[in-house]
Amino acid sequence: MGKLEDLLAASERENTRRSYASAIRHFEVEWQGLLPATTDAVARYLADHSETLSINTLRQRVAALSRWHTDNSFADPTKEPLIRQVLRGIRSAHPAMEKQARPLAIEILQRLDSWLCREEAQARAREDAPRELRHARDRSLVLLGFWRGFRSDEIVRLRVEDIDLVPGEGLTCYLGRSKGDRQNLGKEYKCPALSRMCPVEATRHWMALAGLESGPLYRSIDRWGNLSDSPLAANSLVPMLRSLLEAAGVPQSQEFSSHSLRRGFAGWARDSGWDLKELMAYVGWRDVKSAMRYFDVSTQDLQARFERGLPPSSGQSASGP
Repeated sequence: MGKLEDLLAASERENTRRSYASAIRHFEVEWQGLLPATTDAVARYLADHSETLSINTLRQRVAALSRWHTDNSFADPTKEPLIRQVLRGIRSAHPAMEKQARPLAIEILQRLDSWLCREEAQARAREDAPRELRHARDRSLVLLGFWRGFRSDEIVRLRVEDIDLVPGEGLTCYLGRSKGDRQNLGKEYKCPALSRMCPVEATRHWMALAGLESGPLYRSIDRWGNLSDSPLAANSLVPMLRSLLEAAGVPQSQEFSSHSLRRGFAGWARDSGWDLKELMAYVGWRDVKSAMRYFDVSTQDLQARFERGLPPSSGQSASGP
């Protein structure tokens, strides 16, 4: 029975399990809701939190309640029309713009990369091995995360034995599962070597400096320079990135998150002439709607398009035959 439970647990992402468990606790403990729940109770729960929780969070809570009832062989109260009506009403009564992480523009990436290189060199000159290791790790993580458009949970699940790296050419990462891989078939992600801000060289250097031969690629490092056997936690990447950006002198560092790497790469690809199909294939998006959230039209592009369509000023004559 233990093996069966392990297999069932492996079929679902850890992040999903944690968020669903948190949602059930909120309903049952904080709101004092009874399980199994009635449709009326779920509707009242949504109404009570309509002003404090976003519509996306409320939909996630409904999904968690639906899963709990299904897993425990109870009738699902969330499937009734009343719940859909309440959610539509909340969206109408409390419209809100979805908040997105600030994209890490290529100029900011360059600034951060230069700072990390300087700090690592200074730590090496002072023979400060722990700081040298941390800066080498952080530079590899930021560059690989950006140029591959990885999510935070994908970054922390990278393993040394699943990376095929050829200096000067590129590297291939293998992930056994990811958010877009619903069947858990696994996928290889390729990344080329670059003349500047190179993720391949940064990752090769980090693995050599840390003496990594197997296990998690990115790990915590204690004050004495000892590496943990466990990977970094996905939720640790946001404060880490913000701290690095603040130290590098980047303004509004608190507006960035680990998703900023993914959004930054999408913006760079757009400005570099990639079309949506190319970007989706490279990053691994299957849904066009999801991809379009990252494929924003830049302000400069929008302005240029409008300017091209303006008529000549009154002091100019329109060209013609």
